[in-house]
Amino acid sequence: MKRFALSAFATLLTLAGCTVGPDFRTPEAPAATGWTRAGTPAATAGAAGPGGGAQTFATAGHAPRAWWTQFGSAELDELVDQALRASPTLDSARAKLLEARENYNAQAGAANFPSVDLKLSGTRQKVDLAAFGITQVANPPPFTLYNASVSVSYVFDVFGANRRALEATLAQVDYATYELEAARLSVAANVVSTAIRRASLQRQVELTRNLADAQARQLEIVEARLAAGGVAQTDVRSQRTLLAQTRASLPPLETQRDAAEHQLAILLGVAPSSTRFTAQLDALSLNTLRLPDTVTLTLPSALARERPDIRAAEALLHQASANVGVATANLYPQISISASMGSERTHIEDVVNGLNIWNVGLGLTQPLFHGGELRAKKRASEAAYEAAFADYRQTVLQALQQVADALRALQNDATELQARDDAAREAQANATIAQTRHEAGGVSEFALIDTQRQALQTMLDRTRAHADRLADTAALYQALGGAAPPAP
Repeated sequence: MKRFALSAFATLLTLAGCTVGPDFRTPEAPAATGWTRAGTPAATAGAAGPGGGAQTFATAGHAPRAWWTQFGSAELDELVDQALRASPTLDSARAKLLEARENYNAQAGAANFPSVDLKLSGTRQKVDLAAFGITQVANPPPFTLYNASVSVSYVFDVFGANRRALEATLAQVDYATYELEAARLSVAANVVSTAIRRASLQRQVELTRNLADAQARQLEIVEARLAAGGVAQTDVRSQRTLLAQTRASLPPLETQRDAAEHQLAILLGVAPSSTRFTAQLDALSLNTLRLPDTVTLTLPSALARERPDIRAAEALLHQASANVGVATANLYPQISISASMGSERTHIEDVVNGLNIWNVGLGLTQPLFHGGELRAKKRASEAAYEAAFADYRQTVLQALQQVADALRALQNDATELQARDDAAREAQANATIAQTRHEAGGVSEFALIDTQRQALQTMLDRTRAHADRLADTAALYQALGGAAPPAP
């Protein structure tokens, strides 16, 4: 009998090493070697003015960390560092990661170790001997029964249900980890793009005000000519219309600029009314932001290993795979063992005198009929795995699209800025010539102001193109998944 018990226990230990269900394998990385059908050019177009330098592309094994430092602005670096330290979004992501880790620790402790409980109780009882067929003996008086015991229970993980469940929980920890990395990347990118947009809008407001001032001076000249009978009433009304349209464009620009400032404040973890970062914002302009000369690109295969949203989707796929193992293991027997020992006395001082009760039990539960529940849950877990795999593929494809879009945008931005810069230079040269001719009496003041107005309009268009180029460079770095280092 003892030999049989030892043999059965050895069999249990052997079976405990089994794990049913699929073993997770990381999906293959994208096989593509390029980002777009047209390929990546060696360099973009270039222009002579601010932010107009040609950008070259270099291939590296990893996306750059702290990529925003390549814009060469100490004020921008300070804003990003502040956001990485104080953003409520990151505080939430950190707390969720801690929650996931502690859930894993709790489940690991429950699955890997036996449960041990101490029980203390006191029960007041009265025994009716007649109920047991004893009528010749008088019933004893009521008494108190004291019990102190320690119980132990453990479920053998014969087919790996617990191990697969732990695997799924650990995958949830991985998911929370990558979600935190994605939040860092998103916060950093949002600070950079919002700061660029705010600087662009501030410059557009300044140029639009100057444009409105030029048009107002032109209106004064036209009104004076009308009074002298030199122009028709329609010329005055046309000039007033043009001035009103320009002035009407100012409030929307100011609204967008203020909204960008408010968004920056939230990203930095302060109220929109805070003046804590006013100095940095005032010092941050398009001309103080340096366009990175060399843009580092990775291969699509590296993207799948570095973008945190792809890694998060992979963790969910891993979790779904482990859940298939859990559902499969639930179809097989479950073996448990329990034991208890203690002291049960009628006087509390006697409880510590020794042990007088104990029990040991071994249980086996084999599901026989659950109305198809267990099989249905297994099929459901397999369907969930297929859905998670499709979601993973979709995440990878969207990431490839985002890089391709940003890369093409950079090339087109450079071409547009080159054209805008040419137009601005020609308009400024024309204004300079007009100034010289006006001083010599060759052109009227109205014509001089008109050339200056055209120069301001072309500068306004160039400002937008300049900002787009900076913003799309940041978008490309974000799309590549350049990790944001954790705050110290």
